[in-house]
Amino acid sequence: MFLLIILFTFGISLWASWRVKHMVHKYSQVPASSGYTGAETAAHILRAAGIGDVAIQEANGFLGDHYDPLHKTLVLSSENYHGTSTAALGISAHECGHALQHKAAYAPLQWRMAAVSTTNFANQIVMWLPLIGMFTGLIHLRTALLIMTCAWGVIMLFNLITLPVEFDASNRAKVILGKMGFIRGPGETAAVNKVLNAAALTYVAAFLTSLAYFLWNLLRLMGDRR
Repeated sequence: MFLLIILFTFGISLWASWRVKHMVHKYSQVPASSGYTGAETAAHILRAAGIGDVAIQEANGFLGDHYDPLHKTLVLSSENYHGTSTAALGISAHECGHALQHKAAYAPLQWRMAAVSTTNFANQIVMWLPLIGMFTGLIHLRTALLIMTCAWGVIMLFNLITLPVEFDASNRAKVILGKMGFIRGPGETAAVNKVLNAAALTYVAAFLTSLAYFLWNLLRLMGDRR
């Protein structure tokens, strides 16, 4: 059963990662007719929303785009910062969607921000606890299972909260890009939709992975109690 879980989670994560990279690469070759770069698009969206305290920065690295709510910084990879493709505009608008959520105090984003430190701690537990238990034998099996179940539960809930945050940001991006004229026509709309939908699959894969490991540890804990 554990081997099946490993194969399932590895397979779905690999497929989701491949798909988003494939879609981004494909539609990075499709220029948006508006001619705006990702950075220009982001600046216009933030300005139209009355957001003047978010900096837009360029960073190296493929698919390293993100919004940092702590420092109010929107980070775009170089190809999206300077790019004029449908993929660049879609990704830039998606990150702007997070800034809009932050301004509106969107509840799932607030929950996600509050849970970051706890989730980072839980990630360290699931990484190191099995090794500590294996090589030292200092932790009783039932105690280890209880800790692992709780840690995976925290990670699973964090990934669950992330889903509405990411889907909402993508929905905001799709609407804004069309309304503000950054993308035009059904072809460009379809391109942006495919890129953002593929990106969303990576978060679904992360949730399913954490859910599978949470249930596995929970079932083992319940079995140990019996």
